[in-house]
Amino acid sequence: MLYDEHFLTRLANGLTATLPVWGLGSDASVKLLTISENATFRVSNPSGRDMIVRVHRPDYHSEAEILSELAWTEALRKDGVVVTPEAIPATNGSLLQSFSDGETQRYAVAFDFMSGKEPDAESDLVKWYGVLGEINARLHEHSRDWARSPDFVRKKWDFDHILGSDAWWGDWRAALGLTQDGKAILERAHTALEARTAAFGYGPDRFGLVHCDMRAANLLVEGDRLGVIDFDDCGFSWFAYDFAAAISFMEHEPIVPELMAAWLEGYRHTAPLPPEQEAALPMLVMLRRMQLTAWIASHAETPTAQALGSGYTDGTVALAERFLASV
Repeated sequence: MLYDEHFLTRLANGLTATLPVWGLGSDASVKLLTISENATFRVSNPSGRDMIVRVHRPDYHSEAEILSELAWTEALRKDGVVVTPEAIPATNGSLLQSFSDGETQRYAVAFDFMSGKEPDAESDLVKWYGVLGEINARLHEHSRDWARSPDFVRKKWDFDHILGSDAWWGDWRAALGLTQDGKAILERAHTALEARTAAFGYGPDRFGLVHCDMRAANLLVEGDRLGVIDFDDCGFSWFAYDFAAAISFMEHEPIVPELMAAWLEGYRHTAPLPPEQEAALPMLVMLRRMQLTAWIASHAETPTAQALGSGYTDGTVALAERFLASV
C-alpha cells in the first residue's frame, strides 16, 4: 500500500524541508488535503499567499511530462480559456521541485490556492455542467490551435492505454469483488469497446490534447466562476472523453442524462460538436467506467477507492449489461 501513514508522514516532512525553495519560512504549515493519484497538501503562509502543493506519485509522470502540463495550463490561463490556478515558481524561477524520499526523488509543484467549493446537487449541478460544456469547447479549440513545443510530451489515453494491454491504471480484471459472471459480462463489454473505439477512430477532428479529469472534485465554484484544477491527467484522448471523465464515479446516477444534455448545450453554444461525437458519448462513458474500476483496484489505499469498494464493481457490471443491450 503506497499512501500509508508512514509514507504520508515522510512526504509531509520532505515537503516541509523543501518550503524554503519557495521563500517560505518556519511559520508556514503543511496540511494533507487529498490522496488520489498524488498527495496534495495545503501550505498556509501567515506572511503571504497560501498555496497548494502537489507531490507526485512515484513512477507515474516524468519531469518532461509535468513541465509539459504546466506549459499548457499557463497557455490556457494567459489566453483566458479557463480559470485555473497559476503555478508558483521557486525563488530561482523553476516550476518543478524535487526532494529526497530515501533513495527516491519526489517531484512537487506549487499552485496558487483557489477558493470555492465542489459543485453538487445543492449548487445546481446541471447548470454548472452547462458552463463546463462551454469551458470544454474553448479548451478543445485551444488544443487544436496551440503550437506545442517539440519537447512537449503527455500520456496517450487511447483504448490500449485505458483498458488494453498498456493500461496506465491496471487491469479491470483485478476489480474488487468481481465475480465470474461479472467478469464474463465485462469481457464482452471490453471486446465491444475495443471494436467501437477503433471504428470511431483517432482523427484530429476528434482526438487531441484534453484535460481528461474534469470531474466535480476538480471543479471549484465561487459566485459565477467555475474554476478548473488538476491537469495532472491531461493528455491525448478523444475530445468527447472529457464528458465521460466529468461524470466519473457517478456514471450510474439518474441525473447523468440531464448533465449530458446541459454539457452538450453549453458546448454547442461555444463551438460545434458533430453528431458522431455526441453519439460516441455513451461508449466513452462505459470506457471510463471500466477504467475507473481498474483504478480503484490499483489504488486501493485512496479514500475514494475505500469508499466505493466492490459496490462500484457491481455497478460497472450492471452498466455493462445495459451498454451491451444497446449495441
